[in-house]
Order: sequence, then C-alpha cells, then structure tokens
Amino acid sequence: MTIRQSLASREACLATRKTEDSGLRTESSSSDRSDPTHTTQSTVFATLSYSAPHTARRSSPKSSRVTVFLLAVALSRSLDLDLLHAASPSLAERVTEHKLANGLTVLMVERHQTPVVSINITFAVGGINEQVGQTGLAHLYEHMAFKGTRTVGTRDYEKEKPILEELGRVGTELEQRQRDMAKQGRAATAEEQAAIDTLQNRFAELQSQASQYVVGNEMALLYQRHGGVGFNASTGKDLTRYTISLPANRLPLWAAIEADRMANPVLREFYKERGVVMEERRLRNDDSPNGLLFETFTSAAFRAHGYGVPTIGWGSDILSLTPVATEAFFKTHYGPNRATIALVGDIDPKEVLALIESTFGKIPAAPASPSLVTVEPEQRGERRVEVEFDAEPSIVIGYHKPGLGHPDDDVFDVIDAVLTDGLTSRLHTKLVRERRLAASVNSDANYPGVRAPNLFIVTATPLAPHTVAEVEAAIYEELERLKQEPVSPKELEKVINNLDADLVRALRSNSGLASQLALYQTVAGDWRYVLKSRDKIAAVTPADVQRVAAQYFTKSNRTVGVLVKKEIGKSMAAVPASEATQ
Repeated sequence: MTIRQSLASREACLATRKTEDSGLRTESSSSDRSDPTHTTQSTVFATLSYSAPHTARRSSPKSSRVTVFLLAVALSRSLDLDLLHAASPSLAERVTEHKLANGLTVLMVERHQTPVVSINITFAVGGINEQVGQTGLAHLYEHMAFKGTRTVGTRDYEKEKPILEELGRVGTELEQRQRDMAKQGRAATAEEQAAIDTLQNRFAELQSQASQYVVGNEMALLYQRHGGVGFNASTGKDLTRYTISLPANRLPLWAAIEADRMANPVLREFYKERGVVMEERRLRNDDSPNGLLFETFTSAAFRAHGYGVPTIGWGSDILSLTPVATEAFFKTHYGPNRATIALVGDIDPKEVLALIESTFGKIPAAPASPSLVTVEPEQRGERRVEVEFDAEPSIVIGYHKPGLGHPDDDVFDVIDAVLTDGLTSRLHTKLVRERRLAASVNSDANYPGVRAPNLFIVTATPLAPHTVAEVEAAIYEELERLKQEPVSPKELEKVINNLDADLVRALRSNSGLASQLALYQTVAGDWRYVLKSRDKIAAVTPADVQRVAAQYFTKSNRTVGVLVKKEIGKSMAAVPASEATQ
C-alpha cells in the first residue's frame, strides 16, 4: 500500500463519516427541522443564478495500490485515460496552475467529456500539527467545518452569536471545575456543588437556546439540491481534505460556499459534535481489536514524533477540547496559504480563476504555522507490545524508513508491491496459498504518514490452528529472502504492469485525478514531484531492493504488535530462535 492507497483508505476510514445513500456528508442534529419560512439558499448566494443541474455521475471508490512512478507514467502519457491517443498532451501541458496573492494554490485540468467537475481542497495540516494535551483538534475541526458559517446553517447569526460565545465560556468553566474536583479525589462541598449545579443549568439553557437557530445539514442539502455528490472530508497525520463533485454550472455556488467556509466557519453544536467524535473513538479504537492494536503499536514505534499519536486524539484530550482552542487552531492552520484546490472536469480555466479570485482571493493569508522540529530518534532495539482482546489473534510488524523525497522511499514502493500486491505476490503466495498459515496478509509502505520518516509495515491474521509465532517467522523468512536473492527482472516487470493497470482504472474519474494533484502539491510541495521521481523509481534495480532490505529490515529497527485473545490467557509468543540475531 503506497501513498495513494494509504491516504485514501486508512486515513479516510479513520476520520470520515459518509451518507451511503446520497454520497453526501451530513451531520445528524436534534435541531434538524423543516421550516418553510427559512431560506435554505442564504443571502450570500442570493445573487447567483442557475440553470437546471446536469446529472452528476458518482464514481466508485478504488482501492488499487499505486506508486509515484506509475502515477507519473500514466499522467505523462495522457490525463484523459478514457480517450488515450498518441498525440495526448503531457501532464505539464494539461495542468493549469495559479497562485493567488494570499498564497492559495489552484490546479486545473480540463475534461469536457461530461458537464461535471470534481474538486479537492487539501490543507497542509493534520494530526502532527497538534500540541500536547490538544490531540484530536485537527479531526474535531474537520467535523465542525460541516456545521456551517455565519450565513449557512443558521436562522439568525446575529442572535445566535452571543449565545454561542456564552455557551463556550460556561462549558469551559463547568468542565474545568469538574476536572479539578476529580483530581482532588474528594466530594464537592455544598458551596462547590451549588456552583457546579448553577453552571450545569445555565449550560443546558444555552444549549436549548442555541439549538433554535440551527439549520441542520444546510450545507450538505444545498449541494444535494444542486446535483452535488461525494461531499466529504478526511483528516490524516499530514493533511486534511474536503471533496465534492457537482455539475460544472454550479461552480459559482461551490465557490460561494467554500470561500465562506474557509473564511467564516462557526463552531455551532460544538459539545454535541465533540461527543460524536468521542463515540467514534470508542467505536474505532477502544472497542475495535484492530484499532486498539494499531494505536498501541504506533505509539510504541514513535516515542517522540507526532506520528505516534492517534489522529482521532486521546480520549482525555478530546474531552478537554474547547471552542476557543478549536477556533485558535483553525486561525493558525487553515488559511488559504496552507491550501491547494484542484479542479478537474468541464471547466474553462480563465473563468474558474476569475471566480476563485473574486471569492477565495478576498480571504487574508494566515500567519506562518509553528515549525515542526521533533525528529524521531534512532531506534536501538526491538520493541514488542501486546493487546489483549476477545478477538482472533493478529500481528503487525513495522520498520522505520525515510519519508517522501528520500531515494530509498521509492524502493520501498517496489518492495511493497513485490510482497503483497495481488494473489501472486510473495507473501500471499507463501503464507495464504501454499502454506496456509494466514487468512490474510498486507503491507503498507507509508504508515502512518508520508511527509516525515515513517514505517514500512506488514500485517497478518493467522489461519487456525496456526499461531502468530508461525506467521511471524514466515514473514521474516520472506524478508530475509529479499536480502539474499535478487528480485527477478520478470517479477519486477509484472509488478509494474499490474500497478500500471490499477492506476489507469483508478484515474478514469475526475475526482481521482483531482485527489492526486492536490495530494502531491501538499505533501511534496509540487505536483510535478510525480514527474521528477519518474526516473528514480524506474531505475530501481534488484540490487537496490537487496540493499534497502538489508539496511532497514533489522531486528533493532522493528516494532512488533500482537493481538492476543484474552480468553486464552497466553502471553505474547517470543521471537523464533532462528530470528533472535536477525
């Protein structure tokens, strides 16, 4: 699993909620109500005129494994993958790039086959930008960004604003008093309890008052009424992304909504949404065997760097997040100078730029974000952790490796494909098909992020009656084989061909191409990275694979996490004796 799949599946799965029937992201709310007197198209959009929307086609998600090289090959040959021909312009010729005075980067590609445009807004902010005690802020803000603005999601913002401000003050004071009492480990005095009761009553009153002004899901419904699909978002370690596909003649509506959301978000229903995030954490981490295993494993692998902190945040931190802290995080990190907008579809770049200049161009740039200075120190010995859970055993093995831009990172993409890409890959062939040791086996070349040094991981689930120890030993055998035996040119060619075919299928959609352009512009600083790295990845040789495997796949550089079935009561299996000196 390389950069594209890592971000598309792992991070999106962790931090998004989707409405399956419409493709639109919606926020459930007790305040949702039908009000015939409320104008769903707010005044900010009142001057826009629209013709009847075209029917937007909804593209199905792809989970194929893709490398930077393959992206470069396919895109440099042709961006219109469904209309390949010898005279297709190159990627550099097809992408229109523009940077606004406020730092916003805009990337555009014309595709006129259907009257639809897909848009991806990617911010260079994620979990690694959070401070100690405020983990989960990036993910929480992603949720709050769907609550609306001063003009969307409210019946009367001028009346709503003072209520929200007092609600934030009262909620913060109430929770601080409750935390202080819990730390002291004693019952509250009559006077203290009276103060807490007063705050609780006022908090409930303000919650009720604020709910009267909420128009639930208005942003999603606006898009839905005008043919929008795929309205969603995701938060990862390195970035936050917002997506939508809609009829091309609805671009003025999109620009008005998203510029307003970038400039004037309102953190309404904050405490309710924070509770939703807490439930999400319980579901996907605390009460999930795999979620808890990966959280424990990752925090063991990274002792210093922010990659060791779960994107969703630690439970105690989530419960202590405040509206003030969340708004401060937004103002620090979500300015236009931290964003890339990629648009692919039936567009006229000149008209789109004029539209974006007139809407997003008015938003002032945010101040420079604090530098990320923490570097994960070299690991000097194997780390092993176990998680007890009433579930079938599984294992995850990780090795520290360089991040995006390092020459060896390209080699890991090749190793990833050789080991687990497809039914004929090495680990699947040996562990699943031939020896029947494992029910499944996978790998990921960029876990849990891409911008900083990260991990190459291998995960597997034993097939009963085989044990985790047997599977672990078999994985090490295949990693050792990479060191000792050169990968055959035929095998490398097969891997490249398979991934190339996957890429062609994946990038047929406008949304897929928009995603890739915004992704590499954000994580690499230049979407042309896919072209610059083409020669390097194409030049990966069997000797490179052997060298990288020997350098990084060592015992002292690895972290192992094992899920132990609690009812069995067995401790984690020791490393096989044959691997003790690996």
